[in-house]
Amino acid sequence: MTGWIIALCVGVFVLDGFLGGRGGHVMPVVRTDLAGDPLPASFRDAVAVGTPLSVAQAAREWGPAFLQVASRVGALRGPYRVQVLEREGRSVGLLFSLPSSPLKSLLHFSTSTALLGDSGSGPGFPQVWRFIGFQFLHANMAHLLFNMLGLWFFGPVVERYLGGKRYAAFYLLCGICGAAMYLLLNFLGTQMAVWKPGLQLPFLLPNDPATPLVGASAGVFGVIMAAAFLAPRAQVLVFFVLPMELRTLAYALVGVALLTIFFGGDNAGGEAAHLGGALAGFWLIRRPHVLHWLFDWMGNFDPTSRSRRVRRARRQGTVEAGEIDRILDKIRSRGLHSLTEAERRTLRQASSRG
Repeated sequence: MTGWIIALCVGVFVLDGFLGGRGGHVMPVVRTDLAGDPLPASFRDAVAVGTPLSVAQAAREWGPAFLQVASRVGALRGPYRVQVLEREGRSVGLLFSLPSSPLKSLLHFSTSTALLGDSGSGPGFPQVWRFIGFQFLHANMAHLLFNMLGLWFFGPVVERYLGGKRYAAFYLLCGICGAAMYLLLNFLGTQMAVWKPGLQLPFLLPNDPATPLVGASAGVFGVIMAAAFLAPRAQVLVFFVLPMELRTLAYALVGVALLTIFFGGDNAGGEAAHLGGALAGFWLIRRPHVLHWLFDWMGNFDPTSRSRRVRRARRQGTVEAGEIDRILDKIRSRGLHSLTEAERRTLRQASSRG
């Protein structure tokens, strides 16, 4: 399963690069008022109008004063596009975007898209698929490489313990929790900025809700935390040079994330997602029965599910109900790895007879 996740991430990265900026897709990055200050929350329903312009085109059309606004938001570096934001027929701000591929436009995560369903054209329905989709996107080759190395080195440790399907669920849940942590801190940060302008509390993220979040890092952090629980004293080489125990590395990474969020450093939003994934990994690996319960519940809707076949066989009386109950209870409480060979054989026989 680790190999499949890596292959999927690499495949999406290659396809994303092939598609490039085709179709005129843009990814919203920041919304400002006409002076370049953060757009007030009361104007969040403003809609972008007109064709996206390059910064140079906008400067020629709107005058030199626009360059000061673009400089304030860092839009003089990179291929930014800009549109006017209108509300009730009146210009209230500017939307700065970056050229994007169809995949990034569809799958990237942000507070605006996931919570408000706003991809730049005004609020709509919450786009919940982004909680999973963003985990397979990456900003650049280095971003992809570091994440995939983390999965390659630490993923198999966790996968052997949980089994393939439960490992996949574990990985995706850690990523979802990472996005949820980012969304929570960003939502609270923007609300605080409305309530007390100029006041920035530690651990809150007042950045623009349109700021995109991409990458597998949240899921990878969950995997690292789980591997540190399963093999705490395993030696790893940080940057292929510095020897360190795995548990030390895991908690050091969490410490860096906490400090970055606390002081509002660069990539505080990304570190918030890392922290959410790490907390989920820390909790789930100690409670694998949650993953068993998840697949048991999914088995109610999947006719090919082994747990469903076992339950059907038990009802038909083809196996001894008490023994199957005991084995299923053991799986829920201690994990699939705890079964003896005889118990595995009994479970296989019960499944095949169903």
